[in-house]
Amino acid sequence: MSEQVGDFIIRRLGEWGVKRIYGYPGDGSNGIMGALNRADDRFEFIQTRHEEMAAFMACAHAKFTGEVGVCTATSGPGAIHLLNGLYDAKKDHQPVVAIVGQQARAAMGGEYQQEVDLVSLFKDVAHEFVHMATSPAQVRHLIDRAVRIALSKRTVTAVIVPNDLQSQPAVETPPRAHGTVHSGVGYVRPRVVPHEEELRQAAAVLNEGERVAILVGAGALGATDEVIQVAEKLGAGVAKALLGRAALPDDLPFVTGSIGLLGTNPSWELMSNCDTLLMIGSGFPYSEFLPEEGQARGVQIDIDGGQVSMRYPMEVNLVGDSAATLQALLPHLKQKTDRDWREHIEKSIAQWWEVLEERAMADADPVNPQRVFWELSPKLPDNCILTSDSGSAANWYARDLKLRRGMMASLSGGLATMGNGVPYAIAAKFAYPERVAIAMVGDGAMQMNGNAELVTIAKYWQRWSDPRLVIMVLNNQDLNQVTWEMRVMEGDPKYEASQNIPDFPYADYAELIGLKGIKVTESEALAGAWDRALTADRPVVLEVVTDPDIPPIPPHIKREQAQAYMSALLHGDPDALGTIKASFKQFAREFVPKVRKH
Repeated sequence: MSEQVGDFIIRRLGEWGVKRIYGYPGDGSNGIMGALNRADDRFEFIQTRHEEMAAFMACAHAKFTGEVGVCTATSGPGAIHLLNGLYDAKKDHQPVVAIVGQQARAAMGGEYQQEVDLVSLFKDVAHEFVHMATSPAQVRHLIDRAVRIALSKRTVTAVIVPNDLQSQPAVETPPRAHGTVHSGVGYVRPRVVPHEEELRQAAAVLNEGERVAILVGAGALGATDEVIQVAEKLGAGVAKALLGRAALPDDLPFVTGSIGLLGTNPSWELMSNCDTLLMIGSGFPYSEFLPEEGQARGVQIDIDGGQVSMRYPMEVNLVGDSAATLQALLPHLKQKTDRDWREHIEKSIAQWWEVLEERAMADADPVNPQRVFWELSPKLPDNCILTSDSGSAANWYARDLKLRRGMMASLSGGLATMGNGVPYAIAAKFAYPERVAIAMVGDGAMQMNGNAELVTIAKYWQRWSDPRLVIMVLNNQDLNQVTWEMRVMEGDPKYEASQNIPDFPYADYAELIGLKGIKVTESEALAGAWDRALTADRPVVLEVVTDPDIPPIPPHIKREQAQAYMSALLHGDPDALGTIKASFKQFAREFVPKVRKH
């Protein structure tokens, strides 16, 4: 049998180093599925329960490996389902290629069943490159350009392949004629470093600063040693945007932790008191948690020139790779001998960890969600991979876990979509089957799609060299993050019709499909439950029944937020008494650092 277009697509992806595709079949992509079947063990196709999950997994593959992630779907409905996961990749600047089926070319424009204008549909999410193949001779350069542009631009691209074209004879080498394109395989990310004069200007700003603050994001994940050296030289504290959670280990005494609404008091204090800001590889969007404009001089490092001076007016913008730029910058930096600023930061951090422990150990009805994470923190296996879903789980993920060097961690940053936690963890296990993966998920996200993807786990887990994968579910029967946002931001009481969600036996369901299920209803059982989950011989669903009234206290409470909260309680919030009791226990343990003027 001669090679078909579908076979050539798979082979060409293999030449680019792709070994795994996440997706779901359909008649619009039958030719590609047949080619995957013929590829035997040269390619791994992971069948998800829904196309959105395939796109999430492709995004997570890119995040955790640095490679291009690939997902596939059929025409019409399958292609539409990909979109949310693809937007997750786009917003977090991850290289993902979508290979999408389409109805036969002869039917196009005839309102044929499942025919959707896919070029227009993907024009936003894959705006850097989206094309439909109409000739076998096109396919080589479409695949080559899709992968290369995804990698070089760190973005989403898409190739649409009509189903009748997939079974046509492949054209490996287009004819050498006018109107043909002859592309090749290969891309190596360049080493980008700013000019020496710009480095000297940046160093001058940083050397003159007396109270330097550093903010790192996902762009600093490969620059851990360099960030530590710069922070030590400048006597700086380092705050972390959520996508940069694993950029620096939390056991360093000058790491203030997460920043923003889900952040820490030391990070708030760091930004409120600094006179100089160094931002590395971060597009953190919330200006109210950065220094006031005019308060601090700024230096920013980012690989994308379009991202600099967008969140804070920087004095010097360094466009380059974080690690390489910091290496070039370090010889120009002077060692700061006055360590008062650093000592103040470290004292604030030490006090903050004490506050978090007290909050986590406060009584709750039945289990304090903070304690779920606090008990896990010292038990985290070396080199584990952590994923968090959006929602209240992200609050405690951001604050209560102490990540160590060698661990990886991620969530949906720019899109902050629900439903990413479980598929991210699944992709982590396929990329690193020897490492432990832990997903932290709320019951809303679990019911949205996590339960379905447990079936995917049940199908594949025995392939993994280390079977340990823990899906921890906070069962509070409340869309908790939004409930608190309604109270604190809008002053509205909890709207039970939208916020209450049904109970579900997550642990029992896990047992039903061949996984291990553990249910916790008492705080004292948490430590033992984590031990059992992390030593199990198969994937585990750890279901913890938690108190929805524990407030996710922001690092800085504005008067308007406090007034809105009181308004919600006074206007018929059904959980008013419970939230008042829980809030009192939490605020009694509140440590509010003063904004000191140095």
